[in-house]
Amino acid sequence: MEAMPRVAVVGVVGRTNAGKSTLVNALVGEKISIVSPVEQTTRNTIRGIVADPRGQLVLLDTPGLHKAVGGLGRLLNRMARCSAAGTDITCVVFDAAEAPQLEDIGWMQRVAKERPEKVVFVLNKADRTPFYEKMFREAWEEAKGSAPEPVWTKSVATAPGGATAVLDAFFGLAEEGERLFDDDIVTDYPRKLAIADSIREKFLSRLHQELPHEIGVLVKDVRDEGSRWCVSAEVLVNRASQKPIVIGRKAETVKYVRKCAERELSDIFDVKVSLELWVRVEPNWMKNDRLLAEMGYLGGLV
Repeated sequence: MEAMPRVAVVGVVGRTNAGKSTLVNALVGEKISIVSPVEQTTRNTIRGIVADPRGQLVLLDTPGLHKAVGGLGRLLNRMARCSAAGTDITCVVFDAAEAPQLEDIGWMQRVAKERPEKVVFVLNKADRTPFYEKMFREAWEEAKGSAPEPVWTKSVATAPGGATAVLDAFFGLAEEGERLFDDDIVTDYPRKLAIADSIREKFLSRLHQELPHEIGVLVKDVRDEGSRWCVSAEVLVNRASQKPIVIGRKAETVKYVRKCAERELSDIFDVKVSLELWVRVEPNWMKNDRLLAEMGYLGGLV
């Protein structure tokens, strides 16, 4: 009888510039173009899916998530960066070419308190000199309390094969289960999620407190025309009274969002992006599993 694959959702966390995105790209084996320059992203981002003979890993970077209701809320509660217990495995990436910083100590303390069972500490930039492994281990001894020892690994994420030990550590902690995604989602859903996150962030930035965080963006189509992507997206609101707020007087808000998002997405993906935005009233969209799945927020994770 064929063995069940090992599957895990891995939250990749750590302070800025520790090398998280570089590590994820190395693990996936290709560049994943869904890195947003905006802090406090308000939706989860699937960085990449690792397909391996041993099973499947879903690698996530989940900053600034908010609790919500329904299927989306259950997923966000699992993935939220504010809790190291939000994923099957917590991977904390440290820039070990520098001595431990306050943020590094903070992550150690959080892990020790919230999720000590399945943790991988990655000492990144292991090819640098000096390399502060001893100081990081000493910092953990002070922070851990009664927490069990994590799996320690070293990585040179920029070098071929430099993340092999990290991959082995993840599968060593993963449990048997059904694969969460089809392989082709690696280049489809991540792109759509990145586009949706950028559009949504621009609306919230423009509207501030005028609209509750009840706005969703559903990317319906991305047409690759070579030198240009033509993107069609629906902006979902819960109530009819919210629609004119999202559109704005003389469509000023939609025009502003389109312009800003087009510029940002063109920079991220290095291709000209043209957006078509449609605002639609969809009562209780956050409780609609069909819509959530179409947005890429479900797919077996809930």
